[in-house]
Amino acid sequence: MPSEAEGRSVFEICGADFFVKLVDAFYDGVEQDHVLIPMYPEGSDTVGARKRLAMFLAQYWGGPHDYMEERGHPMLRMRHGGFTIGAIERDHWLMHMATAIEQTLPLVADADREHVTEQLANYMVNAAEHLRNS
Repeated sequence: MPSEAEGRSVFEICGADFFVKLVDAFYDGVEQDHVLIPMYPEGSDTVGARKRLAMFLAQYWGGPHDYMEERGHPMLRMRHGGFTIGAIERDHWLMHMATAIEQTLPLVADADREHVTEQLANYMVNAAEHLRNS
């Protein structure tokens, strides 16, 4: 039997603050990662990257179109094309994202947690693999 959550977007279920906390938890890990942090032009100053990813994820999951209005179409492969992204980089990215999801799930109502976890995990795995170019 489908849950009530399945009729609502992840943004409707979680709200904007969830994505900010998810991204903050993610970048807290990335800032300490010797494989990923060299890929950031600003180094460990991830303030801009945090804002962009939180806006993108909120928009993707049904929130306001702030990302599109500020940055245009996401064009993820093009925006990441200047970086070598292989299996190691993908795996490190997914490790930090999985940890961030786990850390932020307590913010989601128990009844919605399984649905949100499934939606986020599926998207993140597919997106990380899509960005591989090496």
